[in-house]
Amino acid sequence: MGYNVSYIRWSGLLSVLLISICPLASAARATGADPLTQAVDEGKILFTHQTFGGTGATCEQCHHDAGRGSTVTPDGRIHPAIVGAAALFPRFNLKVRKIITLEDQVRRCVAGGLRGTPPAYDSAAMRSMIAYLTSLSQGKRMRMGGKLGK
Repeated sequence: MGYNVSYIRWSGLLSVLLISICPLASAARATGADPLTQAVDEGKILFTHQTFGGTGATCEQCHHDAGRGSTVTPDGRIHPAIVGAAALFPRFNLKVRKIITLEDQVRRCVAGGLRGTPPAYDSAAMRSMIAYLTSLSQGKRMRMGGKLGK
């Protein structure tokens, strides 16, 4: 069976390659972690190390301590800790005037904040990122449409 290379999303392929060669991801697989734990671990690696082909920044550069810490930029913009963020989605976004999902938000951050190529909605990289971000909301109360820290 042949494959048409033009249909491969290079950003997804790059993410899969990063996961497959990254020593931390390999260590997670070697420990025999269950698939969900493995996805969370791989999502954390993407969050802390992947630039998605952008300016060289990673998610962690805006959301310190692997998403557990906030950051204030020199121009005064606040990037909050994202602990509990997954419990806020879906939510209405005033800027785009529509309801967005956590996957939509990841894509907006990668495209806008990192100036990179976002992972495809159905990619292994997106599933891993969502698994990691959701793990940061473990035990948090659902507040669909709410705001972080409020």
